[in-house]
This record gives sequence, structure tokens and C-alpha cells, in this order.
Amino acid sequence: MNPTISSTHTCAPLIGDPDADPQCAGQQAPWSARFYLLQECLRSALASIRAHGMRSFLTMLGIIIGVASVVTVISLVQGLSKSISQQFQGLGGNVLTLRADTSIEDALRGKVNRLKLSDLEQLRHRIDGIQDITPTVVAGGRIGADIRNGSHVAYGTMYGTTALYQDVQALYPLHGRFLTESDDLTRRRVVVLGEKLRRDLKLPPNPVGMHIQIAGEWFKVLGVMEPRGEMFGISQDAYLLMPFQTALAVNGVVEEPDLSISFTVSDPDQATAVQARVVELMRLAHGLKPGQANDFVLESADSLRKSFSEISTTITIVVGAVVGISLIVGGVGIMNIMLVSVTERTREIGIAKALGAPRAFILLQFLIEAMLLAVIGGLIGLLIGTGLAHVIAALIPNFPPPTVPWWASLGACGFSGMIGVVFGILPASNAANLTPIDALRHE
Repeated sequence: MNPTISSTHTCAPLIGDPDADPQCAGQQAPWSARFYLLQECLRSALASIRAHGMRSFLTMLGIIIGVASVVTVISLVQGLSKSISQQFQGLGGNVLTLRADTSIEDALRGKVNRLKLSDLEQLRHRIDGIQDITPTVVAGGRIGADIRNGSHVAYGTMYGTTALYQDVQALYPLHGRFLTESDDLTRRRVVVLGEKLRRDLKLPPNPVGMHIQIAGEWFKVLGVMEPRGEMFGISQDAYLLMPFQTALAVNGVVEEPDLSISFTVSDPDQATAVQARVVELMRLAHGLKPGQANDFVLESADSLRKSFSEISTTITIVVGAVVGISLIVGGVGIMNIMLVSVTERTREIGIAKALGAPRAFILLQFLIEAMLLAVIGGLIGLLIGTGLAHVIAALIPNFPPPTVPWWASLGACGFSGMIGVVFGILPASNAANLTPIDALRHE
């Protein structure tokens, strides 16, 4: 006959642990008892961490360094990614740019592929569904020419374009006006300046009506464009725009123009179909045979933004994973210190078990202590990493401010806690498996 449990018998806080009380095996503890057990384990773990402050800090040091490194790298990469994405914000997926592309094989043979003015006419008259088409040609070569304002000399890229450029590129004058169709037809010697070029020439904020010299010839300033800032530390405002026909005259008939063509798609839903038609037309116009690589590239601002986003995501994952290895090292450090702590507190464990502490209490106490060490280290590393990212960004000229995404903060702390649990299981199991008699005999 099975013995009955006396009505006056009191079970241990965590009923169901045979080590605590055989008579209570199989019974479930009330929620209040379980909460009390968790509260006591947490209080005991915090007391142990406070009692050995320096050792606890050194234990957390690996986690702190690991989390700080991960957060710093991710913050800088995400900040750079956000800054570059904003550069494309004004352009939608319906803006396409056609430019020439020279393969490495062609370049080694001395061949440089160029778009022709006939390509521009082909697009204008043979492709439906596009509007606001504008050519852009580099004037004076990629190196550019001396641009002078009295004794002040500046260097910048000179482009020739049409009045539709501002609508296609969503870039408008800050002062003055933009180029007009009349300027292009009459080949007027007028320019619109980028903000950096204006500063380099020591021109006033609103230099409309003033004249500058380009390759020894005078040009009138019509306006100054809105500033676009810098990308990868390179200014996007060191340029000037002149009428397309004027730029062709500046280049002369000897040099083949470095031409690109930008246009917008009337219906964004048809952008893919329009791209396919443009590619087919250009291959036919350039006499390319089936299987032969294109000598041109058709890009959209949206595709460029997506491509960079994919690259930045890959960099974040790879660099974060490499730097995150240090978290594993930090976890090993926690395990080693916790094993030492179990050895030091063997008699304490024996006394607790002799007084009726269940195995689960000892296991949970050491497991919570390891997890707390890791989580606290993770939080400290998160703060240090955020501050370090801002310091590094401030030290690098024109670097965008870092961005700490919420998933990085949550992931760093969560992964730290998981590291604490994983590497705290062995010390906690060793402590929980000690028998009271052996633990009390320990010297």
C-alpha cells in the first residue's frame, strides 16, 4: 500500500524534485511558490555578482568587447547605407540612365565604347512609353579644364545637358535659373554651378550675372544648383552645367563625346518592359550579335539603391559574424569563472542542500548568475559601441552619422543572454549535482 501524504506535511518550494522531498514527487508547485523560487535565485545571483565586483567585471569583459565591436561596425555600416540611400531618394524607379560600358578585354585592346548622338535619336523616335529624355555629355574630358574667377582657379567636371535635366534628375537651382531650350539652340556660353565649385571660385552666394573663364573663354553664370553633399568623402557639387550644343562645341569635332542618356518612364509599372525594349534597340543599333555582351549599361536609381542595400546587408552580416566570434570567447570566460565560483562555494551549496534546497534551486541560481553576467556585459557593450561609433564617425571627415538599428541592440543583448545560458549550463549542473555530504566535507 502506498503511503499517503499527511495533511500537515509541507512540500519544498519546487514540488516534483525528488531530492527535495520524496513525498512531494509528482506534485506541481503553485505559481506563487515558483515566483518566490525565481525571486530568490535572482537575489542570490545579484548578491554574488556584487560580492565579487572586480571578478564579475573581468568576467564580463569578453562580452563587453564583443558586443561593443559588433555594435560599432553595424552602426557605421548602417549609417553609411542610410546616407547613400538618401542620395537616391529624389529619383524613383521610373528614371533610367543609359551609358556606355567598356569591358576589360576591350580596354586592354585600347577600345573605348561610346554612345552616339544617333542612339539619342533612336530612343526619342522609336521607343514608346518614355518622356523627359535628356543627354548629358562630359565637356573638356574627364579631367576637365581650368575654371577661373580672376586669380581663383578651381577644377570640376563640366557637363553639357538640356533643360529637361533638372526634371529627370530632380535637381533644381538654389539661386538664379536653369538652362533653357533657347540656350541650347543658340549655343549660348552660359553655365550653372555646383555649390562646391562656387565656393572654390570664391564667388558670392548668389553669383547670377557674373562671368567666369573656362579654357580662356568667358561664360556667364545663370544660377547655382542645390547642394547634394558628399558620398564616400567625395563632393557631388564640384561640377558645372552648360548647354548641350555648347559642350559639343567646346569639345570640338576631334574628340568623340562621352555621352549618357537619361529619361523617365511614363508608367512606372511598365518600367521593366521599357528597359527590355531599350536594350533590344541598342543591341540592334550597335550591331551586336546574339551571345555577344552589351557595350552599354541601362541603370535605374531604384536598382542602384537596391544593389547597394544588398551589398551593405552582406557586409553587415559578414563583418558582424566575424567580430561576433569574440562573444564566444567571452562565453568561455564566463564558464571558466563560474566553474571556479562553484568550487569556491561548495560548502555553501552543501549547507543549502542540507537545509532542503532542491536541485532545481541550485541549478537555476548559477544559471541566472551566468546569464546576468552576460546580459549586463551586453548592455555595457551596447552603450560603449554606440558611443565609439559616434566618435569614429566624427573623426572621419564627412562621414555620415552612425545608425544603431533596433534589431542590432536587441540581437546583441539577446545573443549575450544566450551565450550566458549555454556556457553557464556546465557550471550550474556541476553545482546542482553535488551531494550534501560531499559538499560539506569540502575544504
